Amino acid sequence: MSNNLDLEQVDLQIAGMTCSSCVATIERSLNKVPGAQATVNLATESAHVLVPRGTRSKDLIDAVEGAGYSAKLRTDESESFSHTRKMGLRTLLSILFTIPVIVISMVHTIHSDVDSYILKLLDQFGLPNPLYSPSGWLAISLTAPVVIFIAWPIHRAALRNLTHPTMDNLISLGSITAFLWSIYANSTGAGDIYAEVAAAVITFIVFGRYLESRAKRRAGSALAKLISLGSKEVRILRGSEEIVAPIENLQVGDNCIVRAGERITTDGRVVEGASSVDNSLLTGESLPIEVSIGSEAIAGAINRSGRLVICATRVGSDTELSRITKMVLSAQSEKAPIQRLADRISAVFVPIVLLFAIATLATWIYLDNPISNSISAAVAVLVIACPCALGLATPVALLVATGRGARSGVILRRTAVLEVAPKIDAVILDKTGTITTGQMQVINEIFDYSPKIGITEEATRLAILTVARESNHPVARAIARSLLKEIPNGVVLPFSDLIETSGQGIAARVQFAAAGLPVIIGSPNAIRKATLNIPDSFESLIGGAQKNGNSIALAAIDGIAVAAFEVGDTIRPDSSRAIRELRERGLSIYLASGDNAAVAKRVASEVGIDDNLVLADATPEMKIEKVRELQTNGSKVLMVGDGVNDAAALAAADLSIAMGTGTDTAIATADITLMQPNLGSTLKAIDLSRKTLRIIRTNLGWAFIYNVIGIPIAAIGALDPMYAGGAMAFSSLFVVLNSLRLNRGTNLSR
Repeated sequence: MSNNLDLEQVDLQIAGMTCSSCVATIERSLNKVPGAQATVNLATESAHVLVPRGTRSKDLIDAVEGAGYSAKLRTDESESFSHTRKMGLRTLLSILFTIPVIVISMVHTIHSDVDSYILKLLDQFGLPNPLYSPSGWLAISLTAPVVIFIAWPIHRAALRNLTHPTMDNLISLGSITAFLWSIYANSTGAGDIYAEVAAAVITFIVFGRYLESRAKRRAGSALAKLISLGSKEVRILRGSEEIVAPIENLQVGDNCIVRAGERITTDGRVVEGASSVDNSLLTGESLPIEVSIGSEAIAGAINRSGRLVICATRVGSDTELSRITKMVLSAQSEKAPIQRLADRISAVFVPIVLLFAIATLATWIYLDNPISNSISAAVAVLVIACPCALGLATPVALLVATGRGARSGVILRRTAVLEVAPKIDAVILDKTGTITTGQMQVINEIFDYSPKIGITEEATRLAILTVARESNHPVARAIARSLLKEIPNGVVLPFSDLIETSGQGIAARVQFAAAGLPVIIGSPNAIRKATLNIPDSFESLIGGAQKNGNSIALAAIDGIAVAAFEVGDTIRPDSSRAIRELRERGLSIYLASGDNAAVAKRVASEVGIDDNLVLADATPEMKIEKVRELQTNGSKVLMVGDGVNDAAALAAADLSIAMGTGTDTAIATADITLMQPNLGSTLKAIDLSRKTLRIIRTNLGWAFIYNVIGIPIAAIGALDPMYAGGAMAFSSLFVVLNSLRLNRGTNLSR
């Protein structure tokens, strides 16, 4: 097998599938392409294929078409509506032909009246009447378009799957048998005709598939929305000229313009303007966020107010939107273990049903029952046993779940995790970036405006901001962000002679109204060397910061210390609540941190984690050892992290979740990505998993019970084939509608 780095993903749209047997046939055909690893999804009518780089898409399409189906590259969902509309037209025509057939065949009074009327017409025109039942021929004539033309896709699928029977073989055999028997019986008077059975079965099947198509389109609407968020054109700013170009022309480093009301075209950094941005379709956040110069922007978000100029940092398939879409597509195409079990059952189910129908026919004839009744019982078995519900039970629920999660900012990379999540009993949380924000912030600050300097308080802040903005050091950036909140226009003073020394700080000569003065921002030791004395309040802040495990930076102007900043990582606002709720569910919560024991235990205490469940000074190897230790003791472990140092533990855990703000390595390793970087989203993922698994079990239970009860009833002749067709169509629709309850009944808002 090829290394995953040598594989690329190809997604195909498949047409013509009707049940799990079709899925198995297509998977076999695709996996014959050298190096291909294919999974086919009945609910999304798609194939997700990993192939060696350089493999032609045409080879995959040819493999599908060779199996008797059609395929094309999956680019969008635009054709699903057209397909559903065509199915609706077929359903309408089928109903228009079938209703009079049922009326003629089943209402005996009308049956006799029609026969009498036709015989009078024949006598009136002096025509002979060789017909056994004129109304029977009328019913058969009206049935013919339904069985021959409207049902042709079913017959065609049955013919191409003769070696691997599917539900289409059952429907085709049942309807044709009833139709041909009706012609024979009406010609010879051998028994009752079943024209209404042939027409009604096809109508129920076509109508059921039409409703399924509509429901599945609703189920896949989240993915369609994600795909539609991608922009086709972009306004690129070249100098002072604004150029409208296809999105493919955008390159990293280009500045693009996004006006109010438009979607942001690419991931980037705001370099001009300020606005409120709606990220709800990407992250699930209900409230718009404020952005200004320096803020990050995500492709697909809506710019609600002001004009923005954004410098592209990721384009094309590298954007967050493309990455989310690819993960959702991959998850929807993957098969959960519970679905593989259903597929294995379906693969042998159809041949068994065919044998059982033949046995039913033979038994009825052997017991001296009329041939018409024998055929009726066999047809009823064929029709009611179609394994549509079994084939749809799992994939439709997974389709809805992945879409529901995507709308709420919970991106499932593997659907198999839905079965694991309810079994989790131990959670290991990384500290930085998971429990905390992972971004340095000013926690406390003190200013001491000395009259010796002779500058105003505002000028002092502006001078510190001017120098801090020129450094990429996390502490300096935190100070700059804090001061920008007080000086939102970001206007700075002229400066020169900028010098930055690693481990010491940054200095520059800043031009005030009167003269240029040296401004230094650095560590306490560096400032002590550059100043005469440090105020007692600063010394007190230094001691407290060191005790808390936070960083401390001082600022001096012209040799006088004027400000002290305590900078550290802050706990996310919802962490304590989320951890409390996880504990209330009976989960053991562990904290793993690379920080020293004092810092780790302080954070644990603030969020409600017991000291004895804290792993401090944790290396990547230690995190893996903790995961394996818990697994050895019988626990199912969830690992939540965001960094490269968490990747190995994420891979080793039974279930892994990465913060969307984390590193690409962590996100690529994790089973679930949270677009809202907070622990509350972890609860969303667990809730969604539990409810989805419950829906799947209900669907499978219904599918099995329906067949276990329905087949014997049909075999003993207690079920008319027409009603069997209706029951089969209803069973398939039931699992689709039951799965859609995930959209209505799952409260993922926190």
